[in-house]
This record gives sequence, C-alpha cells and structure tokens, in this order.
Amino acid sequence: MIRLPAPRRAASSRRAASSRRAASARRGGAGRPPLALLIPATAAAVFLLGPLVALLARAPWSRLPALLAQPAAGEALRLSLFAATLATLLCLVTGVPLAWLLAQPRLPGRSLLRALVVVPLVLPPVVGGVALLMLFGRRGLLGAPLEALTGLTIPFTAAAVVLAEAFVALPFLVLTVEGALRSADRRHEEAAATLGANRLTVFRRVTLPTALPGIAAGAVLAWARALGEFGATVTFAGSFPGRTQTMPIAVYLALESDPDAALALSAVLLAVSVLVLALLRDRWLVRP
Repeated sequence: MIRLPAPRRAASSRRAASSRRAASARRGGAGRPPLALLIPATAAAVFLLGPLVALLARAPWSRLPALLAQPAAGEALRLSLFAATLATLLCLVTGVPLAWLLAQPRLPGRSLLRALVVVPLVLPPVVGGVALLMLFGRRGLLGAPLEALTGLTIPFTAAAVVLAEAFVALPFLVLTVEGALRSADRRHEEAAATLGANRLTVFRRVTLPTALPGIAAGAVLAWARALGEFGATVTFAGSFPGRTQTMPIAVYLALESDPDAALALSAVLLAVSVLVLALLRDRWLVRP
C-alpha cells in the first residue's frame, strides 16, 4: 500500500473538506438571494408584469377579430405598419452610415455626436414633435423654403408620421449598429485595405456583412419603437382617421368611446412587442 507524505495528505484532506462544505452550503441554500433583496425584486417584477397580465385578462378575445375588422381599426393598423416600415427603411439608409462614423476611434467630436444621437431617447416625445414642427412646419427652418419652392407641406400628412417615427426610432438603430461595429474584428478591414480595396468597397464588402446581425437587431428595435410612437406623431402629424391616425393614437381615442376596441388594439401592440423580444432573444435573453 502506497502512503502519501504527511503534507500531501493534509492538503488533500483540506481540499476534500472544502468541497464537502461547499456542497453542504449549496444544499443548505447558501446560494439563495437574501430576503432583503428578494422582496423588492419580486415587487419590481410584479409591477412590470402586473399591468400586462391585467391587459391580457381584460382583452375581449372573443370579439377580437370583429373589433380589428372595424374600418377605423383596420385603417390605423395598416397605416401604422406602413409608416413604421418606411421609417425603419429611412433609419437604415441614414443610421448605418452614422453608426459607422461613431464607431471610428479617431473621429473628431465623436463624444458630442453620440450625445446628440442619444438626445431623442431622453427627450419627451411631445417636445420632439414640436421640434419637428419648428424644422418642417410652414414657418420652419426647412419647411418654409420647401413650401416656397415646391408648394409641399409636411406637417399633418402621412409623411409627417414617417418622419416623427424615424426621429424617435433612429437612435435605437444607430446605437445597436455602432456596438456591433465596435466589437467587430478590424483585422479583416485592414487586410482588405492592404489588398487595394478603397474605403467604400471595404465598407460594402467587409464591414456590412460582419455587422449584419447587429443591423438586423437594430432594424427590428427601430421598427417596434416606430410602431409604438405616440407623442411626436400626434404633435407633428395630428390625428386624422385614415391619414395620420396610427394605432397608439387610435388606442388613446378609443378609450373614451369604445374601451373594448382600445383593449383589442393594445393586445395587438403587446403581441408585437413580445414577438420583437422573441426575435432578439439571443441579444436580450442571456442564458446561464
């Protein structure tokens, strides 16, 4: 029989005892969160989920198809989907290049530019609508010369809905794509540049394919944010049925005249939000 030296036997005994204590602690619940943290955490979860559960419980599921088939609801739904899609396309065309600029480490004034991009996230939506009026209104900085040259007016039209939604949704896409570009391996871009590719070719052939998952995630977030926009839209575009009345506006107005229709439209918007979360589960739902 082989006997270990005394120091080795002592060290082995200490490791075995430590393992037994750790296993006993796990079985005894030492890893459980303390009660002082569990109670407010549970309250926060109930506070967030409670209203959603109440909405689902009160929604008129049996009348949902008939309520959504009403002309006003159908027009609001179609306009919301169409405007949110156009706003997302506008965000993609303008936001991806902006995100690329913000991802450049040597860009002068990058911190200030990023701060300006974040402003719509913290700005009250109604204030955003007023700002859009001051820019594109009939007496706005761009609206006045535009009307004088072309006779076109933007406020209180379907175009105003698209612009208002793009204004509030653009930061979501820009920040998401910027994060994807900053985390990408720049050695591929450097290799393409050493092979003679110009910067536009590198962006089109190397950068965009690398950042495609981040672009897709940003586009989905921007679309969902545009679909749910209310304050800037009602201020800049108004609430004209069939022209500028989107689903959130229709929900607000239906609360006074037809609460069941408001609940039905709210349930649809909630379903869209859950679908967006499901599509982005790999980004937002971190598995242990």
